[in-house]
Amino acid sequence: MRYIKLIFILLIMMIGAAFAVMNADTVRLNYYFGVQELPLSVILVGAVGVGAILGVLATLSGSLRLRRENMSLRHKARLARQEVNNLRSIPIKDN
Repeated sequence: MRYIKLIFILLIMMIGAAFAVMNADTVRLNYYFGVQELPLSVILVGAVGVGAILGVLATLSGSLRLRRENMSLRHKARLARQEVNNLRSIPIKDN
């Protein structure tokens, strides 16, 4: 399995290198604070990177909320287990 991952990573790197070579033309990038000329491949990789970061940030809040809810439910389950154990230890009185 480790070799398959290594081969997959090398394949992705080779595709990325070929992509960079095929898109080496410089492009003018106009943004709010100025203008800069960069290779097209750098701009595309930057756009994908910014998109990935924004995607991670968008899912982070939901993940943290679920983690907090999970901790709360574990705490409630532990309290319920303790209560059941306490109730089991009480002797039953027959009248």
